[in-house]
Amino acid sequence: MVGIDGLLVEVEVDIAYGLPAFSTVGLPEGAVRESKDRVKAAIKNSGYEFPNRRITVNLAPADVKKEGTGYDLPIALGILAAADIFKSGTLEQYSIIGELSLDGGVRPARGILPMALSARQAGLRGVLVPLENAREAAIVSGIDVIGIETLPQAVEFLAGIREIAPTVVDVDGVLKSNTAYAFDFEDVKGQEHVKRALEIAAAGGHNVLMKGPPGSGKTMLARRLPTILPDLSFGEALETTKIYSVMGLLPAGKPLLACRPFRSPHHTISDAGLIGGGQTPRPGEASLAHNGVLFLDESPEFRKNVLEVLRQPLEDGCVTIARASHSLSFPARFLLVAALNPCPCGYLGDLRHNCICTPMQVQRYESKISGPLLDRIDLHLEVPAVPFKEMSGIRNGESSAAIKKRVDQAREIQRERYRSRQGVYCNGQIGPQEIKMFCKIDRPSLALVETAVERLGLSARSFHRILKIARSIADLEAVDEIRQEHVAEAIQYRRLEKRK
Repeated sequence: MVGIDGLLVEVEVDIAYGLPAFSTVGLPEGAVRESKDRVKAAIKNSGYEFPNRRITVNLAPADVKKEGTGYDLPIALGILAAADIFKSGTLEQYSIIGELSLDGGVRPARGILPMALSARQAGLRGVLVPLENAREAAIVSGIDVIGIETLPQAVEFLAGIREIAPTVVDVDGVLKSNTAYAFDFEDVKGQEHVKRALEIAAAGGHNVLMKGPPGSGKTMLARRLPTILPDLSFGEALETTKIYSVMGLLPAGKPLLACRPFRSPHHTISDAGLIGGGQTPRPGEASLAHNGVLFLDESPEFRKNVLEVLRQPLEDGCVTIARASHSLSFPARFLLVAALNPCPCGYLGDLRHNCICTPMQVQRYESKISGPLLDRIDLHLEVPAVPFKEMSGIRNGESSAAIKKRVDQAREIQRERYRSRQGVYCNGQIGPQEIKMFCKIDRPSLALVETAVERLGLSARSFHRILKIARSIADLEAVDEIRQEHVAEAIQYRRLEKRK
């Protein structure tokens, strides 16, 4: 694996006369160097004779670091083939991945999906993968996926002694069967204006900041946002599943992620944990939330440098991690939902509780979210405490299915509008050129925005945010023109930007 993409590695085995030795070359990391002991035990315990000669295993290309345990099975098969224990005319037509147990069993490995994609791009006939990973690899069409349980089974298949039917997966069926969410907006009592704003956020792909006292329902609302987002397309599901496959986080029995991810990292997370990194760069929470929702609860409690690293993915939809030898890019296009209290104690402005914070503490607390980051969040929402009468009522709120229907219609309008624009699928992704073309407003609306910019001290980026939000509101009503009431509603979602 290089980032979230597979790289074909050729395993070369040479067996020569001399003192018995087993060396692995080609920049192997710790787990790959240790494979010789697993391979030796697996070969012996599978009933084969291990060559008592000098064995050299080369992993090419030799200038790329090799990590993971997926090299065990190809190394073992290479040794057996080089020792003439079996002959195969198809060995070079298959990509082989798998970790070996000491008794010759084949254990699952990470990153099977992107590796299978690379094998197909290389024109190989098929892939031999652990049986537990076979359904994941079978998501890739146009290549034979052979699920292997033991080393002898792989030998017999490659030698032509045993036939193993390729694993087949009904991709459409998997997409449809795994789309159930555990939450629904009908569980939320009250907060109608917040639900309206979240509907706009889902319709246009806008980031959200929610400010309110503890227990007002910020987390409850955020968890239900994925339920009203449009269904994942196959391409989006494949992208998201690749990331989870690399991290070893695919749920058991789900070869393809069909639900939009919801990630809620703890506020003690590091910047590398949030956007990715490490000695060998791995995706972070921002990439795990790709095509879904990244929720930062108690966002001022996150370290400031951690919050600031979100600027690039919020603008570009990807994370670039540069190292001295190379740089990697991970996809990270997500909806950001940040939540915060009005003050450190949480009860500023609450009629039922007394706030114990000084003005200086409140100002210091609010300043933890910087102006540039706040500028990149489209909708700023006040989430007041829910009155007891609404909370104890028997009437349920509007269901996620009903809201999602309107969101889907708005997204379809946007897909048609931006069909000729590369990489743009919703209003939240458009740039200055698209804003100029598709977000035109009349003179009264322009005067209204001008007044808001002067009174609230908004930036040029905020002006563009208002136009994009107004465009999404108009799309929800299925109208072409952005009217004055759309602009007025969009402006009210930028009020928190005015520092007190």
